[in-house]
Amino acid sequence: MTSPQNWMVTGGNRGLGRALTLAALDAGHSVVATVRGEHSLPDHQRLTVQTLDIRDRSAAREAVELAAVRLGRIDVLVNNAGYGLVGAVEEASEEDARAIIDTNLLGPLWLSQAVIPIMRGQGGGHIVQISTVGAVGTMPMLALYNSSKWGLEAFSEAMAAETQQFGISVSIIEPGALDTDWAGGSMRFSAPTRAYDDLRTELFGTAEVPWPDGESGGGTTPQDAAIAILARIASTDDKRLRVLVGDDASGQVRAALDLRYQDYARDPRFPGQ
Repeated sequence: MTSPQNWMVTGGNRGLGRALTLAALDAGHSVVATVRGEHSLPDHQRLTVQTLDIRDRSAAREAVELAAVRLGRIDVLVNNAGYGLVGAVEEASEEDARAIIDTNLLGPLWLSQAVIPIMRGQGGGHIVQISTVGAVGTMPMLALYNSSKWGLEAFSEAMAAETQQFGISVSIIEPGALDTDWAGGSMRFSAPTRAYDDLRTELFGTAEVPWPDGESGGGTTPQDAAIAILARIASTDDKRLRVLVGDDASGQVRAALDLRYQDYARDPRFPGQ
C-alpha cells in the first residue's frame, strides 16, 4: 500500500482503463478518468470524469491542466486509451492509418507533453504507457496497430531518458492477451480483400469482417492486470522500463526476440559470432 496519489487515466470507461480506475480508487488514490462520451463509471468522492478526445492536442493539454487544478498535482498519468485495427497492409485506407496513429501514438504523445512540465514543477511523477507484446514482435493483419505501439514505445524510451533528471519515471506496460472488449467493440476493421480470407481464417477462425460475436476473448482479466500495474507503480525498487503483464506475455516476447536475434546473428560482425 502506497500513500494516496493523484492519478489521471485515459480511456477509463472500459476494459483495462476501467479496471485501473477502480483499482486505484480501491487503493485510496484520487482519479481523474477521461472518456470519449457517455460512461458507466460509479459515483465516487475521489473520482472525477472528464470528456476528452485524446487526438486533439489542445484539448489534451487543457484536460491535463484541469486535472492538475482539481487534484492539486498529478502523480501518475496512465495513457490507456486506444483501439485495435485488423487489416492487411494492402487493405488499410488512409483514414484507417491516420485514425489509429492519431489515437494510439499521437494521443499519448500530446498527454505526455502536457504533463511533463507539471511533473517537473512538482519534483516528479510517473507516466505509464499501455502498450502490448505486439510492440516487440508483429502479427499479420495487425500491422497498423503494431506500428502505432512500436512508435509509442520508441518515443517513451527516449522520453524516459530525457525526464529521469526531473524525477519522472516512465513505465511501458506490455500486456499479453487480456479478457477485455479490445477484440470486440474496441476493434476496428479495414475493408477486406478476398485474397486475405484464408489468412484471416487461419489467424482468427473466421474470414468474416467484422468477426461474429463470441469469436474473441480469453486471457488475463483486466482486474488482475490492473493489480500488477499498480504493484509496479508502487514499487520504488523496480526500475524496469518495460513491464510484462499476463501469463502469455513472456513467451510471446521471447519468441519475437529470438526471431530478431536469428537475423542479427547472421551478421559475422555481430557480438558473440
